[in-house]
Amino acid sequence: MISSVRSLDESGFQIPTAVSTQNEIFAAQGKTTLAVGFGQELLGLFAVADTIRPDIQPTIQELKELGIQHTVMLTGDNLRTATYIGEQVGIDEVQAELMPDDKVTAINALVSRFQETGMVGDGVNDAPALANATVGIALGGASTDVALESADVVLMADELEKLPFAVGLGRATRRMISQNLAIALGVIAILMIAAIFGWAGLGFTVILHEGSTIVVALNALRLLNYH
Repeated sequence: MISSVRSLDESGFQIPTAVSTQNEIFAAQGKTTLAVGFGQELLGLFAVADTIRPDIQPTIQELKELGIQHTVMLTGDNLRTATYIGEQVGIDEVQAELMPDDKVTAINALVSRFQETGMVGDGVNDAPALANATVGIALGGASTDVALESADVVLMADELEKLPFAVGLGRATRRMISQNLAIALGVIAILMIAAIFGWAGLGFTVILHEGSTIVVALNALRLLNYH
């Protein structure tokens, strides 16, 4: 049987004090421990650890520079391991030892707390939380099918460093839409007033209306230069 030390302990295995101590040491180092047992005897303990991607810390920093108020890591790993990793990459808050339902509860609490919450995930366990976040973001290269279907946005490559770009582009697009609506509605209002009072002829009206269409299109094309 291969499981966590805690699970083996709950199953009735005799866990020596030295093993429990070593388990705590591994957890403090950001490692996940796996215990091997047979019958009711503990045979061994070994530790594995995810390699922190070099792009994670700069990505978190860029998100904060964009105005992201609070970053949270939701994970099923034990608290000490998750806390160690969170500290290494600059995460503001860590919630660990979560089941899929717990992640949904955490997301709902964060939505209530911050109003708008984005969730980035790639696994089956992340799918319910992705669906409940204000914006669910999946990594296209690594995500499961259910995560892709639950997300609102998919980063087509498994490149988390593109997340700040996606956030910035989304905000720029929203500003652009507001500008174009203001231009279009402003021109329509001017033309309506001019028509009511007879201040403009048909030719001028057509030129102004079509000219505003060109302005809106050119304004939108500025997004192509976003970086």
